[in-house]
Amino acid sequence: MRNVFPIFIILLFLVAPFLPSGGTGRGAAQEANVTTPGAAPAAGNEDTIRPYVIPEGGPFHPEQIAIENSRAIADWHRSGHANAASASFSHWDEEGAIPPNCSVCHAGAGFRAFHGLDGSEPGLPAEPVPIGGVVDCQTCHDPGLSRIEQISLPSGVSHPVQGVEAACLTCHQGRASGQAIEAAIGDAPEDRPNPDLRFINPHYATAAATWLGGYGGAGYHYAGRDYSGRFFHARPIGTCASCHEPHSLEVATETCLTCHQSGDPEEIRISRHSYDGSGDTSVGIHSDIQSNARLLMKMMKDYSGAIAGTPLVYDGHSYPYFFADANGDGVADTADGRAQAYASWTPRLLRAAYNWKLVTADPGAYVHNPPYALELLHDSIADLAGPLEVDMDSLGLLR
Repeated sequence: MRNVFPIFIILLFLVAPFLPSGGTGRGAAQEANVTTPGAAPAAGNEDTIRPYVIPEGGPFHPEQIAIENSRAIADWHRSGHANAASASFSHWDEEGAIPPNCSVCHAGAGFRAFHGLDGSEPGLPAEPVPIGGVVDCQTCHDPGLSRIEQISLPSGVSHPVQGVEAACLTCHQGRASGQAIEAAIGDAPEDRPNPDLRFINPHYATAAATWLGGYGGAGYHYAGRDYSGRFFHARPIGTCASCHEPHSLEVATETCLTCHQSGDPEEIRISRHSYDGSGDTSVGIHSDIQSNARLLMKMMKDYSGAIAGTPLVYDGHSYPYFFADANGDGVADTADGRAQAYASWTPRLLRAAYNWKLVTADPGAYVHNPPYALELLHDSIADLAGPLEVDMDSLGLLR
């Protein structure tokens, strides 16, 4: 104890030059009339005390401090949800704002406005939403998501949700349903081109629409046919996050190995039957769906030329995707430098094209709901087979 006082004197001597006048420590400076660095002294007080700022020091630097959510943030940052340069978020850059109906899924601010999470009344934003937004953290982590109990689908079905499911199903349900096709075609003759018909786009990344199947009503359902409902898979695979890492969106392929011999979803079969007529059951069900989708597209092209009178071509990079090809050269017709949208739709061709687009718009349909995808393709092929005089039995397809 006898050595403590001299040591204290030495320490005080060393730090004295850094102490503000009128006090012996930081507390005195805080109680005095201090100014912000760089600001002018208070009027009438030329001797205003300058605050003492503790210099940087210590063994830690910010980049060395562990952040609990750093891994999740890094995973999100490299996901499609965070890619502000992608077409999903940059499509409206030239316009300078995102239309209210598009902003719901293409900007976090639009999503929160739609569900009233920002304090507004739930519904479409009243004004266009500024560009630059993505599916940000608050889109999926807003505490208000817990209050959303159901999501309305384009078919009119209200599906119950819990937590982050509200975000997934809001934006991956598509924007049309089989009911929209029925309303458009009405009772018009099946095979007569109707100039009032236009292609109805189910939209993109329609995973939730596929997953809910016939219950969700996203596809066009042919009369007299039953359709598989929600694809329940095997427990505990019951939600989007069961298979997708929620931040990177990558598929947790190791989960597949719990029941399947392969961790590659494209190699998983789920059935010992061949649905595409090939008889090959050594490949994944993904192959059957792709094969039947190719067949349906071929039949749509055949039908468009032979029955509708104007061949069509498909371009997945240009809206509205289906274009006229009057000379049958495989290239869209143009006028004034613009590709001509297909305008010879018949009710039969329109519903087949809609189902084809719905299935192919979900690249994971073979996982999300393979029975429903196969049923939509099969029935669309069968519907076109009649006027094309194609023997369905000869194709060897299973439904």
